[in-house]
Amino acid sequence: MIYSVHGKLIAKEPSMAVVECGGVGYGCRTTFTTLGQLGAIGETVFLYTVLSVREDAAELFGFATQQELQCFQLLTSVSGVGPKAALTILSDLTPDRFLLTVASGDSKTLTRSKGIGAKSAQRIVMELKDKIAGESIGLLAGAEVQSAAAASSAGGNVGEAIEALVTLGYTQGEVAPIVAKLDPSLSASELIRRTLQEFGKKRS
Repeated sequence: MIYSVHGKLIAKEPSMAVVECGGVGYGCRTTFTTLGQLGAIGETVFLYTVLSVREDAAELFGFATQQELQCFQLLTSVSGVGPKAALTILSDLTPDRFLLTVASGDSKTLTRSKGIGAKSAQRIVMELKDKIAGESIGLLAGAEVQSAAAASSAGGNVGEAIEALVTLGYTQGEVAPIVAKLDPSLSASELIRRTLQEFGKKRS
């Protein structure tokens, strides 16, 4: 198992960084997020890695943070989601945004990534939502993700308000974190009104 690479960055290509360690160049397939965090060619870099071995190939995947590495591992644990699809999603969404998207049940946002259809997006949300809301992932994800997970799975007025806001064209990923901060004893209409007010503040 190759846990990480630490050495000189000798090449950067779309979806790949090459790191020289002990005279050997390790080509790490990675996300646009990680590529953007790496320094210039010739600088010393560090990447957490995952080695994927298949019958026809062995590929090394590298990530700038443990959080992104964990998101990649979560994605590839989903039936039908391979490393390429996982990199595509994490290139479009930062780790925090990805966790929030899944925790809030927002499969629609995932379909914006190339090659991710509605069924695959729904499967990702279904298989990962409970894991992300769990304690071990929650510590990395932060309180906002846990709150969004709780709000999106809530019934009653909270669930009704979120459903209505989604009908208005918002995504669960946008509204769940806001609704989660409001008093759950409020009526659905009041929750909707206050959430729309928050959106108005952000745009002003």
